[in-house]
Amino acid sequence: MAIIEVDGVHKAYAGRPAVDGVSFTVDQGEIFGILGPNGAGKTTTVECVEGLRVPDAGTVRVAGLDPVADHARVTRLLGAQLQESELQPKITVAEALELHSAFHPEPGDWRALAERLGLHTSLRTRFAALSGGRKQRLSIALALVGNPKVVVLDELTTGLDPRARRDTWKLIEDVRDSGVTVLLVTHFMEEARRLCDRVAVIDRGRVVALDTPSGLISRADTSTVISFTPSSPLDGAELDALPGATSVEREDGRIVINGTDETANAVISLLARHHITAHRLRVSEATLDDAFLDLTERAA
Repeated sequence: MAIIEVDGVHKAYAGRPAVDGVSFTVDQGEIFGILGPNGAGKTTTVECVEGLRVPDAGTVRVAGLDPVADHARVTRLLGAQLQESELQPKITVAEALELHSAFHPEPGDWRALAERLGLHTSLRTRFAALSGGRKQRLSIALALVGNPKVVVLDELTTGLDPRARRDTWKLIEDVRDSGVTVLLVTHFMEEARRLCDRVAVIDRGRVVALDTPSGLISRADTSTVISFTPSSPLDGAELDALPGATSVEREDGRIVINGTDETANAVISLLARHHITAHRLRVSEATLDDAFLDLTERAA
């Protein structure tokens, strides 16, 4: 059942389209990712979902409600962590969390949330004195403190160190498991691969692909690369005859083969038949980065 519906949304600034006919739906209880290069229209799209922007054309619905016409009702259902946000410089972390809790009829336990996000040691720290990473954690906490049905996270882990990033990913997975729908805008491909059930790739204001992360990877026009140094010479004709192999290169005793998954399996079988050891064996396959670059370059 779709809880977010975006249908043919257009938005232009000074006559220049930022969003040009974007359509997608987000199912209840899923993590839906939006990827795209800078200036692709990602943030404008989610701002239309949040009711912060009015589309020039098209419709947006959150739980059947118009985010603009029914803004007060939507804000009770939706929490948002913006790409950039500021608070009053002298407000402390505890004051900000307590204040935002008061905006909601059934808020969560902000103290437990602060503990989970590693903010418990900064409760008396003023916003102006927080590091960039802690400001980001506070922004996430404020988005979640109201116990929303839907949460929009724009550049979720920007400014966080690797450990804080992984802890935040686990928190978002727990949030999803509790039934909350997550709309995630990110530049981190590892983040999208780890968290998202489905991903929309937006480029130049349009959705150029929508699939699961693994589905997008399977579309990438990138071969499997197998490289190794054999312990004894291999017959070049046998290498050239490997199924799916598109090229075989030799340099300083090292062999690099471009092919498919079938090629990789055939290489292992060939080495075993001849009792040859593959030193420094490497098999690299397409990643979400490859799929992203392929899809956006193709669109360009």
